Amino acid sequence: MNLKGKTLFITGASRGIGLAIAKRAAEDGANIVVAAKSAEPNPKLPGTIYSAAEEIRAAGGQALPIQVDIREEEGVLAAVRQAVLTFGGIDILVNNASAISLTDTEHTPMKRYDLMNGINARGTYLCTQACLPELKKSAAAGRNAHVLTMSPPLSMKTHWFAPHTAYTMAKYGMSMCTLGHAGEFRPYGIAVNSLWPRTAIATAALQMIPGVDLKACRTPAILADAAYLILTSDAREERNTGNFHIDDTLLAAHGQVDLDRYAVTPGNRKFIPDFFVD
Repeated sequence: MNLKGKTLFITGASRGIGLAIAKRAAEDGANIVVAAKSAEPNPKLPGTIYSAAEEIRAAGGQALPIQVDIREEEGVLAAVRQAVLTFGGIDILVNNASAISLTDTEHTPMKRYDLMNGINARGTYLCTQACLPELKKSAAAGRNAHVLTMSPPLSMKTHWFAPHTAYTMAKYGMSMCTLGHAGEFRPYGIAVNSLWPRTAIATAALQMIPGVDLKACRTPAILADAAYLILTSDAREERNTGNFHIDDTLLAAHGQVDLDRYAVTPGNRKFIPDFFVD
């Protein structure tokens, strides 16, 4: 099974992990809806919906760049309508867009709290809701419909909350969507899963966090390859829905145990661990 001719609606696909997932799908000849906010170049965060679309086309896919703020319902609904008009439907939704602030309660203004919860939890729920009619059609047509959310396993341990309660609440909100929607959409034949990295991933967004050594990270390609395995699995099989996958564990289960090519620094074995992985 591959992604040739499938249409993927990917939030936050203008750079980083979302773009890597898009380009991996494009290698099969997939159609990618680049749903993100960045339409103008930003020296701090390189990449726009238009530059991403060019990279996707160069990789072998079709691309539709749409500027959208996933906190705004009408904008998301309009983006879905445009995607359907252009490509005829939506087969896969990748909830990748996310906001992060690793601040404690005293240093998290409510504006920042609302931003994280609006993009992470609410945005994931909204995009899933908006795409659901098309995903149901895709599943009914035997096109292997999937929802993949880039969010962690739900580990209710104090140490994952205490340093940054607001961020953890927002990120776990995405994972709660996976937990609930996997059960809710199972009768339709739509698979719903989460994917999360074991290590920190070298992205432009990560560079903005003080003190992070990108040389001790892996590249977004590891998540792109892991996502590909999920999105090409049979959505109707019980074992292929409701999972909280960790990237290297999933790859190892498929026989990919040599992960050195994903290291920013070849040969490195001492990676920065990501949050939420027990």
